Amino acid sequence: MAAVSTLYCHPIKGIGRHMLEEVRLVAGQTMPEDRIWAVTHEASKYDPATPEWISCNNFIRGAKAPSLQAIELYKTAKGYGLLHNGQITPFEFDPEDEAQHAGFLHWLASYIPENRAQPKALVRAEARGMTDSDFPSISIQTKASLAALSDVAGKPVQPERFRGNIWLDGFAAWEERSWIGKRIRIGEAELVVREHIGRCMATTANPDSGEQDIWTLKLLEKHWGHTDFGVYGEVVKSGRIALGDKAELI
Repeated sequence: MAAVSTLYCHPIKGIGRHMLEEVRLVAGQTMPEDRIWAVTHEASKYDPATPEWISCNNFIRGAKAPSLQAIELYKTAKGYGLLHNGQITPFEFDPEDEAQHAGFLHWLASYIPENRAQPKALVRAEARGMTDSDFPSISIQTKASLAALSDVAGKPVQPERFRGNIWLDGFAAWEERSWIGKRIRIGEAELVVREHIGRCMATTANPDSGEQDIWTLKLLEKHWGHTDFGVYGEVVKSGRIALGDKAELI
């Protein structure tokens, strides 16, 4: 039986991650709390006066700053705690308190290469999370495809590299590539699979160290003729999903 293996949420786009045990998906929405914040940079065209969806290259992200991949995030009484690469002392702040944004941006700047556009502002999503797709998506990946990629890489490829939402176990490797246009039930929720997920350089960075160590895009291109990994689904029936829940095409 195919089932939910892992659930991830990324409250700040491109920065930090944490695992969930369960979540309730809502039709037409992204995963709750996923990418509800994002950091613009000096060259961003994002306009906070008209906070509509805009492409990911307008925000700070791991494709341009690999060290961001090693940031973990957890909730605290103050808001969020951010921990980078095993640091003993985490950084804590409340993104809802605008007065704390400057401190967060200063902390973040130390992880951005000097030759890249620097952090400018922390902004909040309005109608939906700031996913990379132009529709409110939830990303779905399979552990079998990850194992196939690990085999050609010659060492384990960590799932955190892909910053996905839902990981499924029990499907065949690359089976998800045949799901476009199909409906999948995961726990109580149902999603229509809309697109393959084209991947970027962020996936080359080790989520433990923040250093580039596996050339994932070259491996995908060489062995499978594309640089996709996982699929985007759109929630069409609301419902709770949890670790171990059954997943099936319907």
